Amino acid sequence: MSEEPESSSTPTADPEHRAAGDVQAVYDRIADHFASTRAYAWPEVESFVTAIADHEGLGRALDLGCGNGRHTELLAEHGADAIGVDVSRGLLSAAASRQRDHGFAADLVQGDAATLPFADDTFGQIVYVATLHHLRPEATRRRSLAELGRLLEPGGLALVSAWSTAHDRFDAEASVDTTVEWTLPGGETVDRYYHIYDPDAFWAALNAVEGIDPLTVTVSSGNCYAVVTTADSDTATAWAVESVL
Repeated sequence: MSEEPESSSTPTADPEHRAAGDVQAVYDRIADHFASTRAYAWPEVESFVTAIADHEGLGRALDLGCGNGRHTELLAEHGADAIGVDVSRGLLSAAASRQRDHGFAADLVQGDAATLPFADDTFGQIVYVATLHHLRPEATRRRSLAELGRLLEPGGLALVSAWSTAHDRFDAEASVDTTVEWTLPGGETVDRYYHIYDPDAFWAALNAVEGIDPLTVTVSSGNCYAVVTTADSDTATAWAVESVL
């Protein structure tokens, strides 16, 4: 399942300049409506989580950019000691409501995806979907990806996704910075920044980060997906990681 934009997308004129806290402000503004449209886990995330649960079991797991907690819930239901992190207090409130309604166990923490408040080697698994593409400039995206290598236990696995130029919404072959409107009930629109990756650039961005090793990269439902592990890991030969997507 791809993340569907609610309205139009337009190129951003100055992608390197971004007010601090803008992602938080945007998602706090749209949190209630956004959360109401995100009821179910994505199939690609379900495949990743269930493959690990069936093969070796889940340990302490992080849902980075957890939104309303749908993937935090998925991790918890499959036996993980789950933590959901999001920069938006509004979305964390929605996740807390979902947790009360559905009765799953997880900690919910406010945090910045580029500077996370956890010790090294803390998580066996990380789900990091539909969040990386909101970060700018490029240096911030690199720092955020480096956090995966810092936080993963040796041989741990992370699933990373970002919107792709392969999505039929975008008429571009190379990576592009854009804004996509979210339309609230009543017609108000709120611009959201996106860095749209072409698949080759997504692979290159992952390869350029010390501490992580992309095991497989694919495009599904208009999104780039990658399974990554820690650098110098032999996870790829331990079991068929390539089969999880």
